[in-house]
Amino acid sequence: VQLQASGGGLVQAGGSLRLSCSASGRTLSVYNMGWFRQAPGKEREFVAQSHWSSGLTSYTDSVKGRFTISRDNAKKTVYLQMNSLKPEDTAVYYCAAAGWGVGPQEWPYWGQGTQVTVSS
Repeated sequence: VQLQASGGGLVQAGGSLRLSCSASGRTLSVYNMGWFRQAPGKEREFVAQSHWSSGLTSYTDSVKGRFTISRDNAKKTVYLQMNSLKPEDTAVYYCAAAGWGVGPQEWPYWGQGTQVTVSS
């Protein structure tokens, strides 16, 4: 599966962005999907994930209540709605497929990343 992330940009603190991740190849519906982010000088960290069959979602504590992961299997697209953005959310955001868990090594497929910059 190939993944293409988009929707990043520059936004003021308190604003919102919606990231999209489009998949090609096999149907998205059989894949768990996840979002990670990597800030300059830091390791890639887990943000959110969505289970393909149960609909279970989970989030890292710092984004709970602000970010929402959702998916449209018919469009082969997964979204990350980000509200109440903070400067510390600034990072390159990556979508990932076919894994589960908070470790990047648990996810075999990755998109190219989209930059999110939150100004104070």
